[in-house]
Amino acid sequence: MGNISVSSLAVGELAANCWFLTNEDTKEALVIDPGDEADRIQAYLEKKGWTVPAILLTHGHLDHMGAADALKERIGAPILAMKAEEPLLSDGKKNLSAFIIHRAVTVKADRLLEDGEELELAGIRLKVYLTPGHTPGGGSFYCEEAGCVFTGDTLFCGSVGRSDFPGGSMKALVQSIKEKLFSLPDDTRVCPGHGQETTVQYEKKYNPFVR
Repeated sequence: MGNISVSSLAVGELAANCWFLTNEDTKEALVIDPGDEADRIQAYLEKKGWTVPAILLTHGHLDHMGAADALKERIGAPILAMKAEEPLLSDGKKNLSAFIIHRAVTVKADRLLEDGEELELAGIRLKVYLTPGHTPGGGSFYCEEAGCVFTGDTLFCGSVGRSDFPGGSMKALVQSIKEKLFSLPDDTRVCPGHGQETTVQYEKKYNPFVR
């Protein structure tokens, strides 16, 4: 593994994980799922001395994208999201913002990503996986160098994301986990949208939803 670090902040009332995948040699960090508290995220970046070449969204629910536009405005980084998630990002009812904060919040991604796409950002290589089920266009980002995958609300430690929101499907969710995420090396760190880290191996063995 190169000089890549992984860190996070729990942001907002729903304590969503905002992840930072950082190239410590260049002091560049990818921000994944800035769901709330743009001021706090920006202060953290400035404290660390990191610049941001891109903001990545695993999916379009408010608690994972709510601060994306504000952060983009402050730091000038483009927003990347799955192409299949575009309808949800642009609809305040589908992305739950109209219900959670009683006003529509929408995000227009600067770059739309496809399943299987390979990215190189900040000198860090990422493989993009379309992992629907929690939302129709949810995505996961795998970094082989760092041995980790950012799963949003697809896979949690001992659990999986809800599938009863607009466009959700438990069948698709389980299929995404088994066919995409469980194809990764067993020692891969799972960095979820909420809660603590886990590993692919642990979830294969103990997760009751996908055993």
